[in-house]
Amino acid sequence: MTAPLVTILDDEPEIRLILTEALAEAGFRTQSFSRAREFEASLKRVTPDVCLVDLSLPDTDGLALVHRLALEQGATVIIISGRAQVQDRVTGLELGADDYITKPFDPAEVVARIRARLRDGQRGPVSGGGDTAEFNGWTAHFDRYALEDDTGAETPFSHAEGEVLRLFLESPKRLISRAQMQEALGGGAGDSFDRAMDVRISRLRTKLREDPKNPRLIKTIYGAGYIFLGDVSWR
Repeated sequence: MTAPLVTILDDEPEIRLILTEALAEAGFRTQSFSRAREFEASLKRVTPDVCLVDLSLPDTDGLALVHRLALEQGATVIIISGRAQVQDRVTGLELGADDYITKPFDPAEVVARIRARLRDGQRGPVSGGGDTAEFNGWTAHFDRYALEDDTGAETPFSHAEGEVLRLFLESPKRLISRAQMQEALGGGAGDSFDRAMDVRISRLRTKLREDPKNPRLIKTIYGAGYIFLGDVSWR
C-alpha cells in the first residue's frame, strides 16, 4: 500500500525540514515547496492526500490559496501559521481549511492531526460506501464536492463543508450534539470550534437555499445541537 503523500508549503526552510523529517519518520511521503507557484504547478502532476499551507507566503495570499485548494482539490488542507488570533482561525476554516495549527508547534501533534484527518476521510456513509446522496431535490456529489439541484445546476462546496454535510446525511432525523460533532470532525473544543461549525453550517444553508430564519433541512436545536430533517438515499 502506497504511503499517503503530504505536501508542505512554507517559506521557512527550518519549518520545511522539521516537518519533512517528522513525517518521513511517521511513514508519510512528502514534497516541500517555498513558493506557491511551484506548489500549484506540482498539483497538475500529482494530487496529495494532505496539504500543509502557511498563510504568510512571499508570492501569494495564503488564504486565497487555501480557498482555491478547498474548491478545486480533493486533498485535506491544514493551515500551519504564526497567526494565532481566533479570527484568523475562523477565517481559515471558513474559507475551507480542514484544520488550523499555530506556530510554534510540536511535530508529533502535526502528525497526529494528519492521521486523524485521513481517518475522517476514510469514513464511509452508513448506506454502505457510496459517494452520492440524494435528498429533498438535491444531490450531493462527494467525489467532486458539488451540490446539484433538481435542474442540474451545481454549486461547489469545500472539503470542510463536505465533512459537515456528510455527517448530517449519515444521521438524518437524529440529534447531533456539539460534542458529537467535535468528536467526529476533530479539532479542539471551545469557542473557535463552535464558531467554525456555525460558519460551515451557515454556508451550507446558503448553498441549500434555506431561509435563515426558518431553515427546512438543517435545524438548530438550541442548547442541544443540530438535526437534519431531509429524506436521504445513498448511491
